[in-house]
Amino acid sequence: MTHTLITACRLIANQLALLVVLGAVLAYLHPPLFLLFKTSFLWFFAATMFAMGIVLDTAELQETLRKPWQIGIGVMTQYSIMPLFGFLLALLSPLSAELKLGFIIVACAPGAMASNVMVYLAGGAVAFSVAMTTLATFLSPALTPVLVEVLGGEFLHIPFWPMMQTIIITVVVPLGAGMLLGKQLGRHLELARAISPAVAAIAIIVICSYAVAANQERIATVGGWVIALVVLLNALGYLSGWWLGRLYGFDGQHRLTLAIEIGMQNAGLGVALALAHFSPQTALPGALFAVWCILTATGASAWLRRHGTVLQKA
Repeated sequence: MTHTLITACRLIANQLALLVVLGAVLAYLHPPLFLLFKTSFLWFFAATMFAMGIVLDTAELQETLRKPWQIGIGVMTQYSIMPLFGFLLALLSPLSAELKLGFIIVACAPGAMASNVMVYLAGGAVAFSVAMTTLATFLSPALTPVLVEVLGGEFLHIPFWPMMQTIIITVVVPLGAGMLLGKQLGRHLELARAISPAVAAIAIIVICSYAVAANQERIATVGGWVIALVVLLNALGYLSGWWLGRLYGFDGQHRLTLAIEIGMQNAGLGVALALAHFSPQTALPGALFAVWCILTATGASAWLRRHGTVLQKA
């Protein structure tokens, strides 16, 4: 029974990209299937952070902290270059104020927890990835609302304190609780770590599918523009991370990791914040970004696994 459960959970986690796409398509074709999650999407996102807290290896984090400058400069880059790109794309686009703000919220989010898995699959610096994501996530209650207010206030009123409270309740508290629980599980820890990625994957699928379902009619009219800007924002994140890693003097593995960390935003958090504090339209960029960045990261990771010498020559 346990073996079957672990196998099923690994299958769900490993097929996240496909399942996110299928969920989005199903939500577009039949919105009522996912609109019933309207009052519970925040709890689903909290579940992803709790699950990721269990998976985090504190020993690995401590090892990485021996080079704090790399982590610091990585997080600083995360919270500067992507918000700037998001703001510029929003400013130059012909989209509504709600959609413009949606791009800014996604760009001001921390790195996605799924980036750690992608870095591992691509042969990057996993410990560096985990440390960057964890620090950026714990800083998000302060930095994300500030950046959204500064950059997005031009388009819509930003409820700064409610946003901060939402991030604390749905990110920091469950992530910390998951880390604490992980230390208490003893011999059951491996089973919990095998199940947790699937829990997080299911929650992300539900959140993104709900955002698509809530925006079904809008996708038909503005979907082309939104998709184009999502693709561009994601590409700018990857390229700038790689180029800045070279500028910082990072080796190939750390350069790749920085590119993935910057290109893969925590779009789930962006969607949750948009749905909690703004109209459903504001969540559309985040939902589509989540789908796209998982697809690109999965594809790039598969390619790099087959061409490992790329990193050695970088």
